[in-house]
Amino acid sequence: MFVVFGFYKFVKISYLKKNQRVLLKTLNKKKVRGTIIISKEGVNGTVSGKLTNIKFIINKLKKILKFKDFDNSNISQNLFQPFHKPKVKIKNEVVPMNLSLKKRIKKLDSHVDPGKWNNLIKKKETILIDARKPFEYDVGTFKGAINPEIDNFRDFPKYLKKLNKNQPIAMFCTGGIRCEKASVYLEKKGFNNIYQLNGGILNYLKKTNKKKSLWRGECFVFDNRVSLKHGLKIGTYGICSGCRKPLSTKEKKSEKYEEGVSCPKCYSTLTKDQKLRFRMRQKQINLAKKEGKRHTFQKEY
Repeated sequence: MFVVFGFYKFVKISYLKKNQRVLLKTLNKKKVRGTIIISKEGVNGTVSGKLTNIKFIINKLKKILKFKDFDNSNISQNLFQPFHKPKVKIKNEVVPMNLSLKKRIKKLDSHVDPGKWNNLIKKKETILIDARKPFEYDVGTFKGAINPEIDNFRDFPKYLKKLNKNQPIAMFCTGGIRCEKASVYLEKKGFNNIYQLNGGILNYLKKTNKKKSLWRGECFVFDNRVSLKHGLKIGTYGICSGCRKPLSTKEKKSEKYEEGVSCPKCYSTLTKDQKLRFRMRQKQINLAKKEGKRHTFQKEY
């Protein structure tokens, strides 16, 4: 059994390259995989491994980056390792929005716990915003949510500017970090009634009974689990090897779906050379499976 740990912390970080080397070395030593992003404004990531090793990584992060607690974190279990290898990336921002957060300045009362979230978003005057990308929204979202249909989060402020400053705004994303930055942006622009789902969708799905839930569908995650349901159980989606977009059970039944090659979303946009190349790759994967071996491009959905 593998433990999956997602987290973020807004904290001033120095010596980025040195910390990158130390963290990557530690991940490899403890056989923990996943991605950690560090920047001058903080750290964000999701990693997976055995429980004892994850605990070691958590303590290591706090020690070398000099903080006591994460701003938010979530933990779950999975039968297989959802990541292929460990990565530690240095970026200008943990979430690209052309807005640097030197320290966490969010108001505590803006974070709404899952138990109170339903009451907030049921109110007619509340504008409910799904801060994720369109393809994530298509996999699942809250009843009545609006998606800005923005593929690059840097463009999110352009959408936020159009909102009414006097209306309550409730935002949510997968783990909470995208809403954290968006909320700070809105505060700087004079918005007062800003709320965000504490811990994001993952926290809501983990703590909310399905019968009382206002969530519809599944939650896309950026690893080999692909999507999660209530209780953070593995969902039904796969990934199209042609366009790398989520693939539903219904789409797999389409004539335009070919395992390892294409799906209804990309069938018409892929070139003949691309399809041929993808078919050759899938053939190698199938041969490896037949021989009981793993192929470089084989995924564990």
